Order: sequence, then structure tokens, then C-alpha cells
Amino acid sequence: MALPPAILRASAFLALWVVLAGVHAADLPAAVAAVVAATWVSFRLSPSTGGLLSLPGLIALMVRYPWQSLLAGIDVARLVFAPGLPLRVDTVVYTPRLPPGAARDAFLVYASTLPGTVPVVAADGSRIVIHCLDAAQPVAEQMAAEEARFIRALGGAYG
Repeated sequence: MALPPAILRASAFLALWVVLAGVHAADLPAAVAAVVAATWVSFRLSPSTGGLLSLPGLIALMVRYPWQSLLAGIDVARLVFAPGLPLRVDTVVYTPRLPPGAARDAFLVYASTLPGTVPVVAADGSRIVIHCLDAAQPVAEQMAAEEARFIRALGGAYG
């Protein structure tokens, strides 16, 4: 099941409205007007690429993310606070499947929130340099697995 970009954007704006203003029946007309206007403006400023997002892929990513983030955070804390465990801070080069653009940028933002690694785009734009706390780990392979999950959430349109 895929979500059209307009529904996805409108849902995100509605969620933002609920977070900021809460849910009140009296606000419904203003909320609808704001969501429609924000969705229209967002398409004028940043047109859709035409791809559809995968609802199962998005749900899988959203369900996995908190658990993965918690485990990675525990691992980082273990590395930092255990004096017997050596840190092997280094960089690893990774060649992504996603082409340069909004999808890759979104993936880099997502990947940067997972503790223990900080991805940055190399000067040539075709590779990602990942700063990691433990270069002995399979960092590039883990990044590839995360990218594959991210691509599935995007509807598998890349790669």
C-alpha cells in the first residue's frame, strides 16, 4: 500500500497542528484551512518527485527506529564509559544507492540520529564518509542495511 505525496504531506501538517494546538472541535475549520494551505504551499515550493511512499515500509522503519536507537545508545555509552574497551574512532567510506538529492539528504538526517555514527557527504558527492566510534564494526554494511530499509519506506523507487 502506497501513500500519495499529498496525503502524506497533509497528514504531517495535521500532526503538526495537533502537536501545536491540540484537538478541539471549534478549531476544526481553521485546522482544515491551515492544512490545505500548507500542503498547497509545500507543493509550490518543493514539488513532489512523483514517487509513492510505502506505508508498510514507513511503519517498519518507525517501529524499528526507537529500539535500534536505544540499543545503539547503550552501545555508545558502553564504549565511552568502560575504560577496558578501546575506542577505534575513525571514518569509513560508504557508497550509497540513493542518488544525490532530497531522498539522500533525508536518509543522512535519519542516519545521523542513530548513535555512534555521523554520516557526511564527501567532497565529490558520490560517497558518504561516516565518522564512527568503533571502526572495527561493520559500519558500511550496517549503513547499507539502514539505507535499504529507508528505500523500502520510500516505496523502493531507488536503486
